[in-house]
This record gives sequence, structure tokens and C-alpha cells, in this order.
Amino acid sequence: MTPDLDRPRTFEEAEAERAEADTWTHYTSAKASGPVEVTQDNGFAALGLPDRLVERLARDGITEPFPIQTATIPDALAGRDVLGRGRTGSGKTLAFGLPLITRLVDAGATPQPKRPRALILVPTRELAMQVSDALEPLVHVTGLRHRLVAGGLSYDKQISGLARGVDILVATPGRLQDLLDRGAVELGDVSIAVLDEADHMADMGFLPEVTAILDQVPEGGQRLLFSATLDHGIDTLVERYLTDPVTHSTDEAQAAVTTMSHHVFLIDPQQKKAMTAELAHRDGRTIAFVRTQLGADRVARELRERGVLAASLHGGLSQAVRNRVLGAFRDGRMPVLVATDVAARGIHVDDVGLVLQVDPPRDHKDYLHRAGRTARAGEEGAVVTLALPHQKKMMTRLLESAGVDAEPQRTHPGDAAVIAVGGSAPSGTAVPEEQWRPILEGEPRARRSGPPRARSGFDRRDRGERRGARHTDRDRGRAQWRGER
Repeated sequence: MTPDLDRPRTFEEAEAERAEADTWTHYTSAKASGPVEVTQDNGFAALGLPDRLVERLARDGITEPFPIQTATIPDALAGRDVLGRGRTGSGKTLAFGLPLITRLVDAGATPQPKRPRALILVPTRELAMQVSDALEPLVHVTGLRHRLVAGGLSYDKQISGLARGVDILVATPGRLQDLLDRGAVELGDVSIAVLDEADHMADMGFLPEVTAILDQVPEGGQRLLFSATLDHGIDTLVERYLTDPVTHSTDEAQAAVTTMSHHVFLIDPQQKKAMTAELAHRDGRTIAFVRTQLGADRVARELRERGVLAASLHGGLSQAVRNRVLGAFRDGRMPVLVATDVAARGIHVDDVGLVLQVDPPRDHKDYLHRAGRTARAGEEGAVVTLALPHQKKMMTRLLESAGVDAEPQRTHPGDAAVIAVGGSAPSGTAVPEEQWRPILEGEPRARRSGPPRARSGFDRRDRGERRGARHTDRDRGRAQWRGER
């Protein structure tokens, strides 16, 4: 049944429809459960957004737009092409999502099977899930439909969802290209196309797929491109696909968050495990970054052995494991996440107190993207990088490029510098398996009746983190590409 877009839906109607939605997850409002009052000083109302969107944001306590939202939403509402430059965590999802939803509602059209009306391209499935989750309550309160397509999720559900017709398609380039090749989706009705984290798409080598996809989007529609930088071919995308774009830059490609502190601890190699455990053993959420999938599994295991509850997140894990790990991290059951750069690009949790760089980043852009996981939404946070003596010069140059004013300091486990960022010595007693195994493996299924099945090696449910161990450093790029497709 086509929703009546002229009649504002009640809160109960919107929530009932969301409960039956077939998107990847179900958003849960953490604030008011009924109608709320929109005050005169509501910043989103002042931007000219529809009342139902403003009220839905207010229900979750969101009443004051971030700078990137204040800058870009009026131009996007007016139908202009927009080039937005802002750091990770600056609020870009609502900056493009709110005007996109508003313009689709105003157009009043009904989506046809396989032909979405708007497209949002993002580099990774985690980010695609975050975008889908952030937009879900806003999409459904306006009576629209959206669909997520990304690697690691069911082809059949994505194809059947597209066949029923969707207004907004959130997609990663690899999986979308697969669906285009299969004839499961057509882009001839797309009037608004969004590229989110375009610089990361370039870093991952997706620009050929992005251009091939955008070439199938009809000319004359609206284009919104958001990126932290304009290098590595992003300027070419702007020139080729955006028409007379209005540019808004709220952050330079350097650190500018005043609530974020930066520290570089110079340590001896034999101290790295102990230092990592002390820094991770703190109140609140911590994200620890490492370079490889094997490293993520190893560090998470070592932390658990020392008494710190942690789990790894990387492209070598099944989607079910990744969903469970992220869910446990968000709800506080698992306070420490050990992640690779690719996996962590889509993590948007506002109350991460510490970003711990167990392995230093490759360059200043990676530093800033990692750092963007903390000090979000006005909260305070710290970024700590562990560096070996021979990495001191490299880190000094990297910090300068990132605009970070921090001097590497010699540090040992138990130092005052560790305590200052909330670290403390863990118990040294391994975390009981019953605390972490369900997060990695899920709840055990009920035992079947009849004779037991023969097993070879270890059971599939026992793979958990070890699934990623098959990928060597040389295979990481191919593994990540397979994950996206």
C-alpha cells in the first residue's frame, strides 16, 4: 500500500511500520517514546526541514545541528549540488540525509520495482550499516522505504527488497555493481546521488566502480559529495559529475577538535603488550587500532588473557560475528574493540573515550580518521599512539602533517602518563570464556536429537576470530575486495 505522504504519520504508526521493516537492523530510540515539543530555538527547524523530521530528531535529543549540517542543508534543500569537506564524525550523514529525504517526500513519486529514486554510495559495509541505521527512523516517519546492499549480507533479501521498490538505496560499490550486472537494480530513476567518504573510496581503489555506477545515473539530477580531502582523484569526480557545486568546508585535513588530547608514548618492544593492556584497562569504551587482521586477533586474545574483555573486528570475520561484536561494543557488554582501519571506518559510537593506536597509522589521513572515533558530539576523548624508538622521527613528521601538537614522550607501564588517560594495571587473570565466547560465536543452538554428526578439525562455531587467520598481509587487499562484493 502506498503511504499517504500528505498526511503526517503519528509516532505509533511510524514505529509500527519500522518494527516490520526488512532493513539490516532495527533502530531503537533511546529517548522519548511519544510526541515531543519542538521549541522555538530548535536549530533544525530553523533550517527549513519538515516538522515530522524535526520532531523525530528531537525525540532522540537532537536539536542543534553541527556546523557541516548548518552549512550544507539549506543548499541541498534548494536542489544545489554540494561539495562538503569535513572530518570523520562531523555529522555528514544527517547533512545529506535530511535534505535527501525531504526532497523525495516533496516530489511525491512512488518507487518502481528495481528502480530506486536516490542512491547513497559508501566505501564499506560497516559504514553502509551505520548510514542505514541513522536514516532508518527518519525514512520511516516520512513513509519512505530504504534498502541496504553490501557484501556479506544475503543476496536474496537484497534482490527481493529491490524488486518491491525502494526510495533510497544505500550501497557499497562492489555489491551494487554485482546487482547491476545481475539486472536486479536499475539506476534510471535516481534523481539524487550521494558519495559519502569519497576519499576513502579512492584509497580503497573503488573509483573505477564509482564512475561506472555514476555513469548510469541520469544527468540533470542532484549530486552531493562529502569527503575529508580532495586528492587521489576526488577532484576529478567533482569536475565530472557535479554541476556548479557550492562548497562548504568546516574542517581542514588536520586535527581541530579542542576536546581531544593527543599522546605519543615511546616504549621498548618488550613493553608493548603490558602497555597495551594497561591503556585498554579503563572505564568506558576503547578502540585499539592495528595494521593487520592477524594482529587484531592476536591483540584481542592477549588482552583477554591479561584480564581485559576485548574482541577483534576485521574483514576476515563473517558478517554474523562482526554484527555481534559491534552490537556488544555499542551496548557496553564488550568495552574494548581491536580493529583494522578498513573495518573501523564505519564505526560511529559517540562515547568512545580512547583511541589506542597499537600500531602507528600509515599517514596523517589515517591518523585523523582513527582519531575521529573519539571526542564525538562534543564529548572529550584521547588518542594514544604507541611507537617504538625507531618510529619516533616518522611519528614526528606524521603529527606535523596532521596538525597535532604533541611531543613523543618516553613512557613505561605504570607511569603517570598512563594513569592520566585512564589506564590502570589489569588483574592478570584471563577473562572467563563465558563472558567473551557468546559474543564471538553467538548463543549455542539446541542440540539435535539422534546420533551426533562427525566433525573434522574444529566446529564451524569455533572459528570465530580464527576465520581471519587465513589471510596474510599480501592477501589483505583481495580479502577486503571480496568482502565488499
